[in-house]
Amino acid sequence: MEFTKMHGLGNDFVVIAGEQELPANAAELAVDVCNRFFGIGADGLVYILPSEKADFRMRIMNSDGSEAEQCGNAIRCVAKYVYDHKLTSQEEITIETLGAGVQKVQLTVDNGVVQKVRVDMGEPILNGLQVPTTVDAEQVVEHPIEVDGQQFRFTAVSMGNPHCVIYVDDAVNFDLAQWGPKLETHPMFPRKINVEFVTVKSRSHTDMRVWERGAGPTLACGTGACATVVASVLNGLTDRTATVSLKGGDLLIEWNETDNHVYMTGPAAEVYRGSL
Repeated sequence: MEFTKMHGLGNDFVVIAGEQELPANAAELAVDVCNRFFGIGADGLVYILPSEKADFRMRIMNSDGSEAEQCGNAIRCVAKYVYDHKLTSQEEITIETLGAGVQKVQLTVDNGVVQKVRVDMGEPILNGLQVPTTVDAEQVVEHPIEVDGQQFRFTAVSMGNPHCVIYVDDAVNFDLAQWGPKLETHPMFPRKINVEFVTVKSRSHTDMRVWERGAGPTLACGTGACATVVASVLNGLTDRTATVSLKGGDLLIEWNETDNHVYMTGPAAEVYRGSL
């Protein structure tokens, strides 16, 4: 099995193309392949598959064997892969995702190589039960939550996968390992949740660190960056276009007022190729 190791701002994936469907043992394979000591090492295993609705279809298995509905960094990697590997010659393509439907992708190409990817991530889901959370409200903004006696307040957003955004004084140095797993599995989140810890630096800039559902701490999360800007607008903290600084680098996020869609722009990179 041929694979390509790729990353989006350090959020890394083993990418496999050529299969017609997701293999029956994809969950077990993801656990083995993503192991950083006994495998290739990655946050997830990504399959590029044929689609009846779009140019390509993406399925993502997390490093713990669970399946992710969507991943902003993975979709940028898939877009770069299919163009750089000459599976398409188009600079505007569509990619089918499990949780967010078909998404439109625009490529910035220089000398035949994709340098930057802009993704229409669709409309955010804000209804509490649909995110899902156990909170029955049209919007869940600054809702209290308690973990081990510690009080937090979160804003819930789904970008095809669930997120809770929590504002802290210093996201860069926040203790992800202590609070991330406890919030991920909190009973208030029936399908677990991705947790973003955010510090607002200005109306156009935030710092964000993430604990990803099924993967733990990662260097970047594209859907999390989108959720961060949506939450920050709902809380009156940023404008609708802002840069989100993650541990692996920056993403430009726009929550468009006209169509209510969120647009994410950022890089993707190929690291190496090999065979399993």
